[in-house]
Amino acid sequence: MTQTEEDLELSELSGEFADDDVVVHIRISRPTGSNLDWTLEVIDEEGYSTVWEDSFPTDREAYEEFIATIERDGIQTFTEHPVQTLH
Repeated sequence: MTQTEEDLELSELSGEFADDDVVVHIRISRPTGSNLDWTLEVIDEEGYSTVWEDSFPTDREAYEEFIATIERDGIQTFTEHPVQTLH
């Protein structure tokens, strides 16, 4: 069964992020009403998705991993296709 948007709690750290004229949408989520770890997904302007295999104990840690990836690899890493899975 696939989780719908209604089944997910989105972190307040989710949203748009722009760098070097590239805009991506960060989605940090977990099942609504749970204390499960957070998942991290980055969606580019064309709708392609990069998803981390690992989950994160806090939404802050997920966001920090996103920032670390940009600092290490650049935001263009999220515009490469096809769908990517990191870590």
